[in-house]
Amino acid sequence: MQRRIGSEHLLESGSDPVAGTGSAAESATGVKSARRAITLLEVFAAQQSWLSLAQLHTATGFPRSSLHGLLRTLRDAGWIETDETGTRFRLGVRALMCGTAYLDRDPAVPFATETLERLREQTGFTTHYARLAGAEVVYLETRESRSSGHLISRVGRALPAHATALGKALLAELADAELGELLPAQLRPLTVHTITDRDALHAELGVVRERGYATERQEGTAGVACAAAAVPYRIPATDALSCSMPMDQVTEGEQRRIGEVLREAAAELAMRLRRAGIR
Repeated sequence: MQRRIGSEHLLESGSDPVAGTGSAAESATGVKSARRAITLLEVFAAQQSWLSLAQLHTATGFPRSSLHGLLRTLRDAGWIETDETGTRFRLGVRALMCGTAYLDRDPAVPFATETLERLREQTGFTTHYARLAGAEVVYLETRESRSSGHLISRVGRALPAHATALGKALLAELADAELGELLPAQLRPLTVHTITDRDALHAELGVVRERGYATERQEGTAGVACAAAAVPYRIPATDALSCSMPMDQVTEGEQRRIGEVLREAAAELAMRLRRAGIR
């Protein structure tokens, strides 16, 4: 296991592993700029529209002079792009290239893709493979149902874990103390059906632990029901499989049946990953 060295340690020691030279002040400036650049990219990732300098200033609180320099640097490097007026910005192609590189290098994804394709044929519904990242689940792979074009969840999409079956399947892997540290103080609703009460969420996670899969109906997306199961090739599990189903096509009984199918598929996938030495 690689040892993580925090930026605080680098600042205290005055060392710069990238440049190899420079004062502590220069190191601090570099770290601050890097953090601001990351914050900017995350703001862009959370929005689907072009953003102006004023909107970015409001979202980040960064001084406009610093924003100008950061935006110019990110644009020149291909991480963001501008509209024809040069006054609005959005993510550039370099962000996509790095995102796909992550998937290309993840050894679990090809195995998961095979499982998703088999589940789609078996259930007839859209299937997903996702990973817990902090208090969110991030979609790593999706196989869209051939008969429902409106249930698209793009690769790279992140949703609050508490509002999705995928997330609840993975949150159920954690102890109550870990959940307390992980989840935000306020559980944000995605729909009127999203569980936002902590006690209710803990009770739901208890049910998930007992039966081995999670379900939700319209908690993440209106009109959509989901079932999901954690893939236990790591302890605690970080990845999960799910099916998304139109509410008008499945009863709660059918949803639970698919949950059982997902639990079995997740256990089989975990066994294949462990046999391949993937952790």
